[in-house]
Amino acid sequence: MSGSLSKDTLVPLTGGKLVAAALMLALANFVAVLNLTIANVAVPNIAGSLAAATSQGTWVITSYAVGEAITVPLTGWLAARFGSVRVFSTSLILFGVFSAICGLSNSLGLLVVARVFQGLCGGPLMPLSQTLLLRIFPKEKTAAAIALWSMTTMVAPVVGPILGGYLCDNISWHWVFLINVPIGLAFGYYSWKLMNRYQEGPVLNPIDKVGLALLIVWIAALQLILDEGKNLDWFASTEIVVLAVIAVIGFVGFLIWEMHERNPIVDLRVFRHKGFTFSVLTVTFAYAAFFAVNVLTPLWLQSIMGYTATDAGLATAWLGVSGFLVAPIVAQAANKVDQRGLVFFGIILMGMVTFWRSFANTDMAFWDIALPLFMMGFAVPFFFIPTTTIALAAVEEKEMDSAAGLMNFLRTLSGAFATSLVTTSWANKATYNHAELVGQMDPDGSVQALMLQDGMSQESVRGALDGLLSVQSIMLSTNQIMGILAIIFVFAAAIIWLAPKPDRVIEPGAGGH
Repeated sequence: MSGSLSKDTLVPLTGGKLVAAALMLALANFVAVLNLTIANVAVPNIAGSLAAATSQGTWVITSYAVGEAITVPLTGWLAARFGSVRVFSTSLILFGVFSAICGLSNSLGLLVVARVFQGLCGGPLMPLSQTLLLRIFPKEKTAAAIALWSMTTMVAPVVGPILGGYLCDNISWHWVFLINVPIGLAFGYYSWKLMNRYQEGPVLNPIDKVGLALLIVWIAALQLILDEGKNLDWFASTEIVVLAVIAVIGFVGFLIWEMHERNPIVDLRVFRHKGFTFSVLTVTFAYAAFFAVNVLTPLWLQSIMGYTATDAGLATAWLGVSGFLVAPIVAQAANKVDQRGLVFFGIILMGMVTFWRSFANTDMAFWDIALPLFMMGFAVPFFFIPTTTIALAAVEEKEMDSAAGLMNFLRTLSGAFATSLVTTSWANKATYNHAELVGQMDPDGSVQALMLQDGMSQESVRGALDGLLSVQSIMLSTNQIMGILAIIFVFAAAIIWLAPKPDRVIEPGAGGH
């Protein structure tokens, strides 16, 4: 059976149906991305409740990431085999079911297994929500569809820790997962009712079992390295070395196999398009830096600035506010100017704001912190919306689902890399800075003498000075990391000019097979 759609079925939705479908698709993408970070702050609560060590509790994060990372790049094949709408609706309903199992789990083992399946179901939601938004929107509103999808993708990782912390503090960790249930079940059902006219016929390609097995092996090994590396002292650990060897061999084998397989599980041939390749490289580096900034900011605020999880969330939330304000403007401009210029401007602005933040200090007030984040939010749509358009406009229409899946997969992977690297580097630099500052603080002993004269004991004096050193060491480390991230932003901005200017507009039916 052919996988194509007729001209009648490709007529875009209008009015209330368009609004309802767009909101369901955007929220489905939002919850899928949200679940990458919402459980991060809940790990101590979950571990304590289920009588597990905190280090074991991190498997709640790892298991979801592994499941999602496996199915995101498979989206193109799944959509071709079963149809985009069917895969999307089924994934969303099952996402709700496994979220309920997560929330009702009474053991860590059951929770981890349920999280794996939750991730497997969440993976296709990101790329398919993107391609289905393009399909249901009128051609002239394509940029608006991408803007809506892009902002949910960028804001969700920021909202995740805030919402997770609030639910854990005020209700229960179970609700970190249970809030997904009504969205998954209701929206999954109604999305099928609204969009089943866009369902393609199946393309009965054989299953690439070897490619699937290699994909699972190298992704699982890599994710375990990222999550356990810090705890096991990275490559000083035999376990990490073995996992690294498995990941490298699995990855190389996967590349070789998929490039020569007649019906690959992941179509790597989309990288033959320069526009797609360089857009993806731009997204990978810029999103990694952006994600690192968002990971580091609440850690810094809560570790040395005395902010609660809620207060840190209120500060970082300004990034999303400004992004929503400017997204419609960028969506309109994307159809009128060279989109590469918009991308360059957006990423350079993010780099400038991040460089500004590399001069932070411990005396900063709330708005001294929130204002740069508010400014950075203005830059996000300039970077994300046109980059997505350039990438998807560069591939053939039949490759849209595969391209969207690969783009989302690499973005997710870059965020995982960034999280691991930035937290490790932040801690290492703080330790180094502490050692450096020890020799420079109170070299003549005058400060200690004054504190002793005020009646403090020698032990109290040492504790006070060490505490001051620790705070300043972390502050220095934060600024140093921000400086490095600013350079990465500039590098990412330069890459986009290697992509050719798009020579076509994405059609509303793009992504069909």
